[in-house]
Amino acid sequence: MYRDGDGGNLQADLRMDQESLLKRIEIEKNKMYGIAFAYLRNEADALEAIQETVCRVWTKRKSLKDERFFTTWMIRILINVCMDERKKRKREAPARLEMLDRAATHRDPEERMGMAEQIAKLPSNLRMVIVLKYYRDMTITEIAEMMEKPDGTIRTWLHKALKQMRADMGEREEAHRNERLAEEGLGRS
Repeated sequence: MYRDGDGGNLQADLRMDQESLLKRIEIEKNKMYGIAFAYLRNEADALEAIQETVCRVWTKRKSLKDERFFTTWMIRILINVCMDERKKRKREAPARLEMLDRAATHRDPEERMGMAEQIAKLPSNLRMVIVLKYYRDMTITEIAEMMEKPDGTIRTWLHKALKQMRADMGEREEAHRNERLAEEGLGRS
């Protein structure tokens, strides 16, 4: 807190005060780590994304119009950093990703398809909504503010993501059921 010339308290200005800004970042560090890890799936990359976010927050702090939205603003920057990193990875290593995809298709469906893998297969906008809603416990309104989209769009994306995940799970269960029936049929002959 600052004191004005008359001895009254004034709210510390996050846009100018380094100590206040760092305290707010410290408060949000667990949320930031969870989001970064959900996007990048690697502790070192998540920590690097957080570090880059803190740098960007510091350099862009004067563009923050309303301090009440600091957390939303900072997490939006973090998501952009994570998305940039993912794009960079795709450009740098397309062959490696193709090899991983081929290896994954040769494994047993149950082995290859966990919830995290299902979420990873979603388009980035749908994946972001699932992660923020179910892993970060954010409301539709909070997600809409963060993503700068209407509530209805977020609801639609959430519905599409859940529908796609259910369909994938149904296909996987059907394939597993058919496999069992085939094994039982072969075992009886």
